[in-house]
Amino acid sequence: MAYEIRGDFRHHPSLREREVRRRKLELVTEFVPPRPWTASYAEGVPQDLPPVTGSLIDIVEASVRDYPDAPALQFFGRETTYREMQDAIERAAAGLRDLGVGPGDPVAIVLPNCPQHIIAFYAVLRLGAVAIEHNPLYTPRELRKQFEDHGARHAIVWSKVVETVQEFPADLAVASLVSVDVTTAMPRRMQLMLKLPIAKARESRAALTSKVRGAISWDSLVQSAPLPATHPRPATDDLAIIQYTSGTTGTPKGAALTHRNLLANAAQAQAWVPSITRGDGCVVYAVLPMFHAYGLTLCLTFAMSMGARLVLFPKFEPDLVLQVTKKHPATFLPLVPPIAERLLAAAKEKGVSLAGTEIAISGAMALSHDLVVPFEEASGGYLVEGYGLSECSPVLMANPVAENRVAGTVGLPLPGTECRVVDPENPTVDVPAGSAGELLVRGPQVFSGYYGKPEETEAVFVDGWFRTGDIVTIDEAGFVRIVDRIKELIITGGFNVAPTEVEVALRQHPDVVDAAVVGLPSDRSGEEVVAAIVVEDGKDVDVEAIRAFARSILTPYKVPRRVFVVDELPKSLIGKVLRRQVKERLLALTSGN
Repeated sequence: MAYEIRGDFRHHPSLREREVRRRKLELVTEFVPPRPWTASYAEGVPQDLPPVTGSLIDIVEASVRDYPDAPALQFFGRETTYREMQDAIERAAAGLRDLGVGPGDPVAIVLPNCPQHIIAFYAVLRLGAVAIEHNPLYTPRELRKQFEDHGARHAIVWSKVVETVQEFPADLAVASLVSVDVTTAMPRRMQLMLKLPIAKARESRAALTSKVRGAISWDSLVQSAPLPATHPRPATDDLAIIQYTSGTTGTPKGAALTHRNLLANAAQAQAWVPSITRGDGCVVYAVLPMFHAYGLTLCLTFAMSMGARLVLFPKFEPDLVLQVTKKHPATFLPLVPPIAERLLAAAKEKGVSLAGTEIAISGAMALSHDLVVPFEEASGGYLVEGYGLSECSPVLMANPVAENRVAGTVGLPLPGTECRVVDPENPTVDVPAGSAGELLVRGPQVFSGYYGKPEETEAVFVDGWFRTGDIVTIDEAGFVRIVDRIKELIITGGFNVAPTEVEVALRQHPDVVDAAVVGLPSDRSGEEVVAAIVVEDGKDVDVEAIRAFARSILTPYKVPRRVFVVDELPKSLIGKVLRRQVKERLLALTSGN
């Protein structure tokens, strides 16, 4: 499975060859594990899907054909129809072609959620080039590390990040730098208000855009004549995107995802919610950042395949979401638990109804039953948990959108997805049914490998199965429960401790708002369980009392040896606690002990 995937993708045979090898392997593999979960599928959900064909460009063109005058994008109230969006994509593609972008070329996209983001993404793909998404809030160092890895010579960048890219060293300098002013996509009235000579307007304008020199204006780029219809299109097995998985620390790893991978995952998502019909009336909220794999698939690809109205929020602000909810409640709302909590609280405070929100799907972290019940009461719809990885486009499983969903699980594998649970120390050996082990998966949404990292790619595949690195159990009905990450398991005195289990116990204490549990080196036990907790404002807590409380729930070796009270826990942009950073901070704090 080790192969190189960088440089000129046009002359790189490994992507197509890898797909051929994968199909052959599936044909000759003797062991085909059972799929008990299909019996638990909601009514109308198929067990398998036909192989996908074409490219991601086709899903946009299908929606343009079927719903040309329906709103595709909504940004602060301003609407863009599917016909208008398609025209902008073709013009942007022509402009990029004139800048030298061709098939297989990596193109960096560094944008918040805005109409230009969707148009840039599909313009890059229309040329057969490769889109590489980046967090626009990354520090210069974090952004530079990713550019060092992929080496893109073309970049489409938020105006506030242009200077950062311009200051890259000469060996990372891009050949063409397109600057995007997101305010130009806002309603005309709002643009005029931002220009008012008052402090609040200046402050808002400064948060949204910056003056730029030495870059190409996005608005001038889309003035190009549309790309000819005869221009070559990408193939199904061509590389579509490079999705980085490493977070803000560590060596960047880019998951190479083909058009087939992303098309398959969009089709799986469609099949999972047969109650949602395509076309005008289907509304998807983009409250998650689209540079993240979760937001990318469910907003950039799934929503476009549905012919949906995609409502774009540059960042999650409950009041902005509630304004839209009054007129266009979400048919489909991808979110994470902290967003659901804040939205529910704001709705109650403002007296705004969430009724009409049909399906909210939560990912990235555990979803509490205590949140599901009030959210579903308020919306009248479903709030279900799912699971995925960037390497899997990203969605692997979700709870049924039906009464048989199981709280505390991440649901069932999507149609066409195969799973095994194996011994982490010997991943060729399956553990007994119902036992905990490492989750292995394969399916049409599983990636090709890490960009430019053949050794890392080889390490995560076993006989064609992708090692997720997650410890899970699968019950008799096929519902999957995440126990923990292998790399985050704490081994203390020879016993394995799952940080999530300890965190759940600590959060049950009435004074604990949040908790993160990690393992720190110990001469006596190898590692010791240590917790960082956030407590209610103004509370003066006794950490020994916290430990005693944990001891009433957990077996002794799982109880934190030390508990540190902190003001806040480091979290990702979507609210997931970054345990690696917690560990680094606690190591620095305790290094003198």
